[in-house]
Formats: sequence, C-alpha cells, structure tokens
Amino acid sequence: MAPLEQPHALLMKIATWNINGIRSGQEKLKEFLVKYSPDVLCLQEVKLDPGKRDEIDISNYQEFYYHAEKKGYSGTAIFAKEEIELIRKGLGVQEYDREARVQVVKMHGLYIVNMYFPHSRRDLSRIDFKLDFNRNIAKFIKQFPKDQTILCGDFNVAHKEIDLARPKDNKKNAGFTSVERKFMNELLSDGWIDVFRQKNPSQQVFTWWSNMRNARERNIGWRIDYFLVSPKMFISVLDCRILTEIYGSDHCPVMLTLK
Repeated sequence: MAPLEQPHALLMKIATWNINGIRSGQEKLKEFLVKYSPDVLCLQEVKLDPGKRDEIDISNYQEFYYHAEKKGYSGTAIFAKEEIELIRKGLGVQEYDREARVQVVKMHGLYIVNMYFPHSRRDLSRIDFKLDFNRNIAKFIKQFPKDQTILCGDFNVAHKEIDLARPKDNKKNAGFTSVERKFMNELLSDGWIDVFRQKNPSQQVFTWWSNMRNARERNIGWRIDYFLVSPKMFISVLDCRILTEIYGSDHCPVMLTLK
C-alpha cells in the first residue's frame, strides 16, 4: 500500500465510539477529544434530532451528522480535524436508511465506513432484520477498494468466546447467536482483518457493558466494536487500543493508529 498522503503528520488516528446519546455524553466526548485528539471520530447511536444540533458544541472538528427519521433514535456522525469528503449516507435501502446507520467519508485517499449494526433484541424479534442488513452491508462495501478502506463501528456481535465475559450463558442470546457470528466469519474469510484481535490474540478486553448490576465495574462485558482492514493496510497499523478508561456511554471508544 502506498503511504497515505499526509504532509503534516506521520500518524493518523481514527476512533470509533457508540456514544449512546451525544447530548448526554457531550462533556465526556469533549474530554476524550482533548485527551486523545483523533484525526477522525466515527460515532454511532448519536440519538440527535436535527433541531438540536445547535446544542452540540464541538470545536476544531468538521462535523457530518446522519439523522434517523425517528426522534431520539439511532443515527451516526463523523468528526474530522481536516477537510474530508462525505461520499455516502445510507445503503440505498429505505428500511435501513431511515435509521441512519451507515456513513462513508474519504480522506487522503482512504475510505472510512462508519457503521451502526442493528441489535437483534432480547427476544430475537429483529434478528432477520439484522441478518438482512448484514447481507446488504457485505454487498455495499465491495464498491470501495479494499486496500484503501477501513470498516468501523458498533457491529452488535461478539465474534469469539474470548470477546465476552460469559460465553456459555449467551450462546442463544442476541449478539452471540451462531448466525450473527457467522457474518463475522464470512467477513474475515473475505479478506478483512479484525485489527484488535490480530494485534492482541489472547487479550480479553471489552467495549460494552450492561448498565445493570454494576457490570462495568465488575468487567462483565462484550467486545462488539471493531476496526476491520485488509491485510495490505494492516501493515500500516501501528496500534489499536480499546480505551476502557473513557466513560460517558455504555460503550467505550476504540482507537486505530496508522503510520
């Protein structure tokens, strides 16, 4: 892979975070941006109505919001320090796009795909919706050159047993069913690399915790937020960290550093 065109920087930092409501998480978000200063931040579940955008005060970043039709629900956003090009909002399928789950931007010849996958729900009543979304995503990402593309976001699935604290108790539960995990297998078989797991094959670190029973304090969580890249781009990966010390949501950010 040719070096990224970054005349003013040797590193590029990209973060992904399910903020679970940007209005309530705004102060923690600001603290995160000051402390870690990512070049690009992909947010999921922003839950921001268009009429409330003036209430979000994030300085030094260009902002792209994608609002869901339903107020206070779903939605994505991308913040960037430099000028970037918004390539696409949505998959082109109305039943998913009304929930504003996919954005694509281009920066220095690099495509960044920000994704918020549906949750299957506790009773699995939405699993077919999610599986169809998965199939559409698999087709959608093929339009971008793999060696210049980064996939990131909340996938709402723990891929392997190491990716959640209690795998035996969750075999048939949303986010760990065999059919949801199969999609991750298919992505990796198609030439994508789960960056954190490739860098840390035996490390058990989580990105989401239930708000019930002090799950985060007890570290009973799931790793469901990912960065995926091609093998060629993986060579340029310096680090991929799960920032468990960052609060403000039931998820924590994940940050990818490219050299």
